[in-house]
Amino acid sequence: SIFAFAARAYRRPLQAGEVDAMKGLYGRLRGDGLTHEESVRGVLARVLVSPAFLYRAEQPAPGVASTRVSDMELATRLSYFLWASTPDAELMAEAVAGRLHRPEVLRAQTRRMLKDPKIGRLATEFALAWLHLYDFETLDEKSERHFPEFRGLRGAMREETVRFFTDLFQNNGPVLDILDADHSFLNADLARFYGVTSVSFTRSNEWKRVTGLRPIARGGILGQASTLARQSGASRTSPILRGNWISEVILGEKLPKPPKDVPRLPEDESLELLTVRQLTEKHSSDPKCSGCHRRIDAYGFSLESFDAVGRFRERDLGGRALEVRATALDGTVLEGAAGLRRYLSHQRKEAFLRQFSRKLLGYSLGRGVILSDESLLSDLQRKLSSREARVQGAVETIVSSSQFVRIRGMDRKPEE
Repeated sequence: SIFAFAARAYRRPLQAGEVDAMKGLYGRLRGDGLTHEESVRGVLARVLVSPAFLYRAEQPAPGVASTRVSDMELATRLSYFLWASTPDAELMAEAVAGRLHRPEVLRAQTRRMLKDPKIGRLATEFALAWLHLYDFETLDEKSERHFPEFRGLRGAMREETVRFFTDLFQNNGPVLDILDADHSFLNADLARFYGVTSVSFTRSNEWKRVTGLRPIARGGILGQASTLARQSGASRTSPILRGNWISEVILGEKLPKPPKDVPRLPEDESLELLTVRQLTEKHSSDPKCSGCHRRIDAYGFSLESFDAVGRFRERDLGGRALEVRATALDGTVLEGAAGLRRYLSHQRKEAFLRQFSRKLLGYSLGRGVILSDESLLSDLQRKLSSREARVQGAVETIVSSSQFVRIRGMDRKPEE
């Protein structure tokens, strides 16, 4: 019925006044000569422009003390965190019954929702946004002369990342698989592009979970064509973009903006006498630039065995041999992409886990992480410090936290 639709749209049971208002609107529309169907459409339109549908409003208590959100509000928080959508019937039933705030019920619902296919929305809305891949399928800056196949592969590249994170959340994978997984999800076109011949496909749109990819530096996000292509130029790779992405997005380090008068590197590596790495090293020798480049360039150099669309290569577009051995700021020697994966998942593990925790917590709360979240972040990081720590533990820690289940008093200042 229209009342059931409105209750689902408002994410709570209807109040008596709302039912009366909808009945009254329907009666007025019928009185104005509209048909039954036209009057129903008018009521539906009213529902869809209502603040109760458009905004996820919550009601704080008077005073400065925080209070527990209502079960209905908690259901909405949980559903938009995990599914980016409204609560389903089972979750709403627990909320209406007043049981959702119970730790065992909240934990059970969280685990159920993680198993549901709708968890793919967390992969899309959280993971792709975090990794700067949300609009990847619209990326059209690549040179068609150098990379004619890219346009046809963009969708598959993005889909690999979505399926990878969907599987991670749905099957409670280890958090460090984000960096060092031995598997990924491929279709026939992407497998061919990666040079994977160990698996066959019966249909062009078939996707398979493929293992044994670590030896060819695929599997985690560092070896996915989506991340490698996004952090590259139109006709060349970019160790600077890739290194900066790893530093800021993956490790959470803050780097100053580059000086405005820094000259751009040439765009087409096939026309240069030097490799992209040699051009970058020459550029980075400028004293104004060297401080930041000492922190990021080694990461990018380690990935030079992948071209500007993420394809493995042994020579650049100009036919020159590649040098992928690099030394990180702390003196660690990185032996190409495999060395970078080991370095990030071992020596820099804690920085990565803190960044993952920050990003997941901020997404779950719909706001930036603030000073009062530090104890929760530390708790998250401790829980994830084991190499076998899994994503379900991070999610459950967040949804059971005071930040997730409570709301500030209406008289409390925002910065408190």
